[in-house]
Amino acid sequence: MGLFFGGFDDRSIPGTRKSGFARYREVLEENWKDFIKVGFITLVFFIPLGAGLVYAVGTKSALLAILAGLVGGAISGLGYACMVDLILRRLRNDRDDWSVCWKRSMKQNALASLLPGALQGLLLALITFILVLIDWGAAPITLGTLVLMAVSILLATMVLTAWWPQVVTFEERALRQLRNAVLFCIFRFGKVFLSALLQVLWWAVIVLFLPWTAFVIPILGLWYILFVALHLIYPKLDEDFHIEEQIEEKFPGRLEE
Repeated sequence: MGLFFGGFDDRSIPGTRKSGFARYREVLEENWKDFIKVGFITLVFFIPLGAGLVYAVGTKSALLAILAGLVGGAISGLGYACMVDLILRRLRNDRDDWSVCWKRSMKQNALASLLPGALQGLLLALITFILVLIDWGAAPITLGTLVLMAVSILLATMVLTAWWPQVVTFEERALRQLRNAVLFCIFRFGKVFLSALLQVLWWAVIVLFLPWTAFVIPILGLWYILFVALHLIYPKLDEDFHIEEQIEEKFPGRLEE
């Protein structure tokens, strides 16, 4: 795992939690095997979405792409929620076994993950179909169109990045979570923008260099960039939503420093 870890000494004060790259390294060293397992399982939940989009592109049907995005996205949302949940648990030092966390998350997030999953699937479907239309089109794409697409994808990714942690952490109405996500993006713009930009660039590289990057997807594709993104924004999420404070009140002694 030399790709992730440096060779410097990053000892911290006993009883305190590390921060920055030292915290990234610590969590990754302790949990990368669990993340790979969960990431691979999550891929299974994306199979209906992927199959639906392939069929929609093959038949050149925008309607089928939208339906595949909504239905396949709702299915993939449950697996994605479980992956988000495990990463957040590890970031707050929840030491439960990954399989226990997975089963618990499956039960708790089944309904809450449907809407964000469907919207995320719809976003992926629209991006896929637009890129295919551009490839089919005879006229070259304009710079303005590219900029508009890039900005739209970034903004949507920012909102989803701030929304998913609420889905797996709080029992609130979806519209309230969405509103909170938008406000979080506004007031914590720098961190959320960076996390969204890294995700977009990660997937752009993977897509542009297919099929050579295909081997990355089962191992790192889904979980790694999500871990990086959540690692960046988690301190601000905890500060604004008091995640660990509420957990400690409800389950005293559950979390470690």
